[in-house]
Amino acid sequence: MATIRNLLILAFVAAFGLAACTAVYRNHGFVPPEESLQQVVVGQTSMAELEGLVGRPSAQGLLTGSGWYYVGSRWRHYGPYEPEEVSREVVAVSFDASGTVSNIERFGLERGRVVVLSRRVTEGSITEISLIGQLLGNLGNFQAGDIVE
Repeated sequence: MATIRNLLILAFVAAFGLAACTAVYRNHGFVPPEESLQQVVVGQTSMAELEGLVGRPSAQGLLTGSGWYYVGSRWRHYGPYEPEEVSREVVAVSFDASGTVSNIERFGLERGRVVVLSRRVTEGSITEISLIGQLLGNLGNFQAGDIVE
């Protein structure tokens, strides 16, 4: 009788020990699914419409209305070890001056580096290049005949 009881206790301790070694995953934040983002039309959807389609983000740009950032991460908790971030995804939605969606970008974090996963832009814009970058980029793009006229 004592042997059966000892075997049951040993089985319980073994099962409990194995359960403690199982990794637990937790999701933090919110990233809208691709199906919801497909409903957003770049160049047409307003800030208010975006809030109805996707919801408000947990982070916004430093400049009022400059962009919304949806951030989601997945963490692995394993026994007594420090939690480890397994994946991170950021969806950045940019707005123009009138409050209309101008760009949607999806970023991931792979091996400690930010990687662009997808990007939707209405048109190429020169506003992302600084004045000095534009000036330095034009060095050598002129001819002597353009200067002497």
